[in-house]
Amino acid sequence: MSTSRLTRTVALLDGIGSVGALLMAFAAPCCLPLFAIIAGAVGITALGLNEKFVLFALQAFAVIAVIGLTFAASRLRQFGPLILGGLAAFVLFFSFHARFSALFVYLGLGGLCVASVWNYLLSRKRRGDEAGVVLQSVITCPKCGHRVEETMPTNACLFFYDCPACGAKLKPKLGECCVFCSYGSVPCPPIQTGSVCCS
Repeated sequence: MSTSRLTRTVALLDGIGSVGALLMAFAAPCCLPLFAIIAGAVGITALGLNEKFVLFALQAFAVIAVIGLTFAASRLRQFGPLILGGLAAFVLFFSFHARFSALFVYLGLGGLCVASVWNYLLSRKRRGDEAGVVLQSVITCPKCGHRVEETMPTNACLFFYDCPACGAKLKPKLGECCVFCSYGSVPCPPIQTGSVCCS
């Protein structure tokens, strides 16, 4: 499996987990009257799944959602959805294993869904930001004045650069994150999108 396909699959985990947990809650509405009404109206109770299996699957989907939110947080560097999703999963597990409360189950499932939607909106915003990122920058050597166009990496900062003309080793100026921000015609992608650079 290619890295891009793996990344796309992992990006879907929180949504799959949240939707799966909701479906399982609707499939076993015995303890959740609100879901019993909705499930009866749309016929989900006709699945006839074992209640013990459904409650186990609901918790498994909640864990999948949190795993997806964890990967998204590390990629997007936005931890709000992960914190909300983690709290929601904790509330669900507390309700199932410590003290059952239909209200806690509703809150937990609602929190997972809100975290997934929030994460989706952040991912979409980032894709929109990255669409306008310029990846070509002309580095000018401060020693000899040689200029060369380079393609900037999107997943790492370039801390050192060897001038192809004079061999000078360039490093970022004080207070700047990379050689592109110090000597390039265009700042690095994280600075262009207004996010935190790698330094």
